Amino acid sequence: MKEQTLTKLNAMKLIGMSRSFRSTFGSEQFNQYTHDEFIAMLVDAECDERDSRKLGRALQSAKFRYKASIEQVNFDNERGINRNQVHRLADCEFIKRKENLIITGSTGIGKSYLASAIGHQACTLGYKVYYSQSTKLFSKMKLAKVDGSYLKELARMERQDLLIIDDFGIQPLDGPGRTALLEIMEDRHGKSSTIFTSQVPVSQWHDVIGEQTIADAILDRIIHDAHRLEMKGESMRKTQNRIEEN
Repeated sequence: MKEQTLTKLNAMKLIGMSRSFRSTFGSEQFNQYTHDEFIAMLVDAECDERDSRKLGRALQSAKFRYKASIEQVNFDNERGINRNQVHRLADCEFIKRKENLIITGSTGIGKSYLASAIGHQACTLGYKVYYSQSTKLFSKMKLAKVDGSYLKELARMERQDLLIIDDFGIQPLDGPGRTALLEIMEDRHGKSSTIFTSQVPVSQWHDVIGEQTIADAILDRIIHDAHRLEMKGESMRKTQNRIEEN
């Protein structure tokens, strides 16, 4: 009877329920359950399994650069990170409010890690997230123009609750890059949230984007409702190298 039940549960793809049934049935713990409690335990196990698989798919789809978590963020005073601000951002209410986040600071300071940590938290809360390094994103959009998938890629960006554009400004935008960024932000403005990380101060983003009129239009859509987080201090990579050398 046990094996028949397990076969049927697996056939119906009730993996969590099957695993819990196998580990519990006939054990001392099993004898402590009432029928109602046992059924409830199996249902809870299946819900947990499905939630876990859903999160796994979301993280895989997001394509994060780092496997990051808020708990692992370094809040040393010299880094200029306000712990309360970061934890408020990590509750992802800014995504619910369709607001943006700009993280600036020198290279190696941990901007990408922090953005990824917030992105991981958003996935955990059920939001659709996509991460991309900026030069790769704009190169991909340029190729999409050639192969006819440009509108499909724009639609993909628009569907994300949170889009993370990492290392923005590492290269000045060319014409196709400006157009792509304008169209991405136009589609997302007031509908969803975007995180930008950049070594370049926001005051210099006009120069990065180029074409004053287009830059004004883009920045109006990015900065208008954006939270700002400026990170300071020495490169974490340099610090880690010194620790390893010692």
